[in-house]
Amino acid sequence: MNVEALREYCLQKKGVTEEFPFDEETLVFKVMGKMFALIPLERVPSQCNLKCDPDRALELREEYDGDIIPGYHMSKKHWNTMYLERLSPELIMELVDHSYDLVVAKMPKALREELKLLP
Repeated sequence: MNVEALREYCLQKKGVTEEFPFDEETLVFKVMGKMFALIPLERVPSQCNLKCDPDRALELREEYDGDIIPGYHMSKKHWNTMYLERLSPELIMELVDHSYDLVVAKMPKALREELKLLP
């Protein structure tokens, strides 16, 4: 999966915005203002950081040794960095969904309700 396809997939999700809050090279996706994906645009090979359940993060790092690693410049417990060209698009989309769902689940109830009302 290339960066543009990943970007399009993220933007299809309800309540998602994209921005560059850190610098001009790190694209960040947020749901209702909460970060769930980061793409360092200048990195080669292409990478993406996604939030992940801590137990699942360890399993993924073991199963995809070297292709999914602890989150670069992120909490190593809650974030993974993945190399986009080395993984299937289906797995990447599944992990984007997982990250998005984790972030939504941790939102205050009022924010989750507001998200549900979005078109």
